[in-house]
Amino acid sequence: MKLTEKAEEILEALWVEVEEEGRSSTDLATLDITSDDPVCKELVELALIELRDGRIYLRPEGKEEGRKIVRRFRLAERLMMDVFNVRGEQAKEKACQFEHLLNEGVDTKICTMLNHPETSPHGKKIPPGECCLEARRNGDLGVVPLTELKPGDEGEIAYIQTEDDKKMQKLMAMGVLPGNHIRLSQAFPSYIFKVGYSEFAIDSNMAREIFVRR
Repeated sequence: MKLTEKAEEILEALWVEVEEEGRSSTDLATLDITSDDPVCKELVELALIELRDGRIYLRPEGKEEGRKIVRRFRLAERLMMDVFNVRGEQAKEKACQFEHLLNEGVDTKICTMLNHPETSPHGKKIPPGECCLEARRNGDLGVVPLTELKPGDEGEIAYIQTEDDKKMQKLMAMGVLPGNHIRLSQAFPSYIFKVGYSEFAIDSNMAREIFVRR
């Protein structure tokens, strides 16, 4: 189902009010729209909402679509903060832009990369997807810091999370790049790992900034 960005924003706001704030409906004026607004007609024609006495009611189909939209937005917020290190109002603005690009399939890949986060950066619950439920059933942790691996474990480097340019350059010089294979040889007193034919040792702080897909 392809909705306009405005329609997605309306469903997102409605879902939050119904599911998280416990309201059964919302006044049209609260959302700054009227019953003649094209976005209202779009949502009514798709049977996602009902309009009665100047109020909007979410239909079951609209509730499910709203849940998916909220999930995409909050995953986008986590992506901005955890991977791109974008924070504050800029993070919210970028997440708003990015969420509309996360169609089904892409959001699953991002959720897996982020290790199926349960909350947004602001502590709000991220509605779980099928990938989250399957990962919990199978005990699959998805992407984890290198510190979560045990000696002998191996995987593919997913991304590096650091604000320190010198650290980033050092890791890149070691061959710690997304897509490269990594194998942990030792976890104490330092982390020793192998990338390609070379072996390196780093401390726990740096090891926490390397994220690996098992």
